[in-house]
Amino acid sequence: MYNPNTGQLTCHEKRVMTVTGIGSFSIAPDIVQIQLEVRTESKQLSQAQQENAELMDLVIDSLLELGIARENIQTVSYNISPQYDYVEGRQVFRGYEVINAIDVKINNIEQAGMIIDTAVRNGVNQVSNIRFSVENEQIPYQEALSLALKNALAKAQTIANTIHLKLNPHPVKIVETMREEPILFRSFAANELSATTPIEPGKINIKATVEVQFQY
Repeated sequence: MYNPNTGQLTCHEKRVMTVTGIGSFSIAPDIVQIQLEVRTESKQLSQAQQENAELMDLVIDSLLELGIARENIQTVSYNISPQYDYVEGRQVFRGYEVINAIDVKINNIEQAGMIIDTAVRNGVNQVSNIRFSVENEQIPYQEALSLALKNALAKAQTIANTIHLKLNPHPVKIVETMREEPILFRSFAANELSATTPIEPGKINIKATVEVQFQY
């Protein structure tokens, strides 16, 4: 710390440098989660609900037949909303729309395209939020965290060498600030799908960020 009275640093003052370290680690995913939606519409709410329930039952049965465990199929939303058309500036009631959405966890990514195609054939008309992840995310994240700490130390040493400081390489404080979320892909309507839906997972980039303080 600079002392305005003496123009010198006090000899016992601990000076601290704060740097941000970033690390990333790429890994092939082994899980894919897909949101499948059944949308129905009718002037009678009960009819829209009944048709929706029948279609969703067909979808779930088809997924079970493909070997998807029932505990990997979860309802995520169920919405009912009135629908209107505008005719000559007037709002005209068209009917009710019912949307039932389930989330499906697939442990074999190679089956994802076949599972989507099967679901569409049985009544799904909207596919959303295709998300790739890994079963044990802690392992690659810890690797990314290690790289982030090494990155922080390298930055601190570069700064210290540039301005001729004597750096203590042992940090006095480490704060984990960010964790990368799994990749999300776009939603698409069933009529956009080809005969065989290609699902390319690529690799997940898992990222860690830390703020690290060093004394010098």
